[in-house]
Amino acid sequence: MSFPRTVKAVVFDMDGLLVDTETVIFRAMQHVAGGLGGELPFATFQRMVGLQDAASNQIVVDHFGEGFDLAAWTKAVRAHSHEQMAAGVALKAGVVEILDYLAEAGLPCAIATSSSLASVQRNLTPGGLIDRFAALITKEVQEQGKPHPEPFLKAAAALGVSPQDCLALEDSHNGVRSASSAGMMTVMVPDMLDPTEEMRTLTVRIARDLHEVRELLEAQRSIQ
Repeated sequence: MSFPRTVKAVVFDMDGLLVDTETVIFRAMQHVAGGLGGELPFATFQRMVGLQDAASNQIVVDHFGEGFDLAAWTKAVRAHSHEQMAAGVALKAGVVEILDYLAEAGLPCAIATSSSLASVQRNLTPGGLIDRFAALITKEVQEQGKPHPEPFLKAAAALGVSPQDCLALEDSHNGVRSASSAGMMTVMVPDMLDPTEEMRTLTVRIARDLHEVRELLEAQRSIQ
């Protein structure tokens, strides 16, 4: 069997998994940092991937030091990234295909993201993708964000499926930690972060892209 248990639902992260937003955000941060006469190393940005705003903002403040104007930084990064995303954000490989397969197979799906509902709507409404998901667990409905399991537990509850019967798809280390601690079968599809030995321990698979995940789901279905 492709997975240790029959998959009854699928929970997706958004940024870096469904849409190529992480690249845009990193470039926006580099642009703003340069305008301030500083720099934001890729390694620093990598520590922020998958976190909610409060946690990632603290990393920025720690990096730039005491007296850093976080409000101005946030406003500038948001403005620059929104400008870059205005023309649309590229979908990651295999998104449409896996969503088509899940619909055909009758498997419900949800999003569990550290991003806002507005961000989800902005990135997924074009092309009608947002209507493919039965539940959207955004930062507004989370008391504790990733790597805490709450986002994925809420997604499972919204779908009416036990977490143990859900497949979670993530690109970030904190997302994998969140999904795994929720008890879900977890697959990492790397984007900005390479898989580590910890990630290999917490996941049932490291997949090259969503095409491979779809193939695994099809293989499981064919032997049931």
